[in-house]
Amino acid sequence: MSRSVLLLINRGKPDVVAALDEVRSTITRHGRGRIVGELDADASPLPSGAASGADMIVVLGGDGTLMAQTRRCVAAGLSLPLLGVNLGKLGFMAEFDLSSLRQQAAGVFGGAPLTVQDRPMLHAAVSTPSGSAVGIDLHRSLALNDAVVTAGPPYRMITLGIRIDGHAGPTVTGDGLIVSTPIGSTAYSASAGGPIVSPEVPALSITAIAPHTLSFRPVVVSQESTIELSVLRANDGSERSDGLLAELGDGGGSGTALVLDGQVPAPLRTGDKLTIRRHAQPARFVRNPAGSYWATLLNKMKWASPPAVRSR
Repeated sequence: MSRSVLLLINRGKPDVVAALDEVRSTITRHGRGRIVGELDADASPLPSGAASGADMIVVLGGDGTLMAQTRRCVAAGLSLPLLGVNLGKLGFMAEFDLSSLRQQAAGVFGGAPLTVQDRPMLHAAVSTPSGSAVGIDLHRSLALNDAVVTAGPPYRMITLGIRIDGHAGPTVTGDGLIVSTPIGSTAYSASAGGPIVSPEVPALSITAIAPHTLSFRPVVVSQESTIELSVLRANDGSERSDGLLAELGDGGGSGTALVLDGQVPAPLRTGDKLTIRRHAQPARFVRNPAGSYWATLLNKMKWASPPAVRSR
């Protein structure tokens, strides 16, 4: 039995536009599948019924496109598996490129058993000192990689209080904090000195960004944990209209912010509280049968690569 596909297309990437006809023919010819629709991979909510009749969703773009469309699909309540085709730069998360898609098309689109793996999503909620919630809609409160509190302009250190499952943790002063899923552990968290966590481990990691102490170490907690961050000192920016997300510009005064997946910003002020927990619905991804997480870590992230030496 062939599989039907909804295509989400990042037309802003020239390589995607150039490859689109080949991807269409690969789906319909090799897999004998059917394309039920094509949508631009933008930030708008998915139209009602857009995935009607689809068995899977194919995302054409880079890792950033795949993250954004994962949030978009999960926010719409879709549990269909996503297949990422990398036509961007790194392609760490998207397990297929054009070559591997050609090789695997008959099985993936033709009805052979799929390897589908669930990956946790984060849900972030912000409340003000009065206790009222800041209205961040679901589409813009989810993260696949990480939820980051970043100091922001004018780049003074900020102070955050941490609670884990209701238990008081440390207070950290520095440039911010990263709460990462395992799939996001190789992103910003790794750059800040956080641990690399296998995607199979049901955990979240908490990593400080440039903490003003030698003793703060990243910690790994259960993915069922609730992480609460109190903004004790922030770089307060311009006026915020509660109920709306202000897009952060690059001018001074934007201030401290919550940033989801490096893509979705929300301003934070002194006294705000941030609650981060696992979202009830996971993301679901089609695995490349010929792929390997550890091989990707070696080949694309250059895990433990030795220093370059001059050959004799």
